[in-house]
Amino acid sequence: MSEKTEKTEPRLSVFKTYKLYVGGKFPRSESGRVYEVTDSKGNWLANAPRSSRKDARDAVVAARKAFGGWSGATAYNRGQVLYRVAEMLEGRREQFVREVAEAEGLSKAKASAVVDAAVDRWVWYAGWTDKIAQVVGGANPVAGPYFNLSSPEPTGVVAVLAPQDSSFLGLVSVLAPVIATGNTAVVVASAKAPLPALSLGEVLATSDVPGGVVNILSGGTAELGAPLAAHQDVNAIDLAGADAELAKELEIAAADNLKRVLRPQPVDYSAAPGIDRMTAFLETKTVWHPTGALGASGSSY
Repeated sequence: MSEKTEKTEPRLSVFKTYKLYVGGKFPRSESGRVYEVTDSKGNWLANAPRSSRKDARDAVVAARKAFGGWSGATAYNRGQVLYRVAEMLEGRREQFVREVAEAEGLSKAKASAVVDAAVDRWVWYAGWTDKIAQVVGGANPVAGPYFNLSSPEPTGVVAVLAPQDSSFLGLVSVLAPVIATGNTAVVVASAKAPLPALSLGEVLATSDVPGGVVNILSGGTAELGAPLAAHQDVNAIDLAGADAELAKELEIAAADNLKRVLRPQPVDYSAAPGIDRMTAFLETKTVWHPTGALGASGSSY
């Protein structure tokens, strides 16, 4: 009795549909537009949503809605959430290594180093959430019977134009300090390499990060940067991903409601970060409180 050999039909590949991340959900652009994303050799990778101005406004609404709860959470809790992001990234490490390698034209070994550095950066900022207040705040000496205390508070909704050439490590390096200090963010991903950023949205959605704390858009940096810079409910903007000409235009637009502006500057994202990007989006609140009248002996009560 002869055995029959079954023929296996060729399996069709399941292509990933990349979507925006807004308000904890994954919508397509309301415009229905997409654009082709290619690797460093020009090979097609995926169609990414081309966000519109309406998408940018929706993201700001979501970020504002989430701000009260996120800024009101304890610093320790925010640190736990950021650490959870690192845990989830570690579990999806191979996916991000592949996406970063394709996006930036890196070897697997170099892409692995970039992803490892990005995971470590989340952990680093997670450790700072409950320490930054002690570094930039504290008691101030005053001449009089008063306590004078300064404490940092988050600025509010921050628009972040992610770096163009560092699609993942650069993105994490500008996003993590914004949310570590209690701000919420609207991120415009690298225009030419948005896929790692859009995949990061999937990680954030399963990492205890409340919906709306981080909102990720893909598309033209100038097209999305303009409405965000002019938006009256955006409190600050990081221009890391803008060129000099665009940065100047956006800074002028941002002046309309006195936004905090972090100008673009040369940054080695592989180097150890400082606290500058955290303090850039913090306000300082100072409180005076009387200690009581001075007695005859010079002591107070």
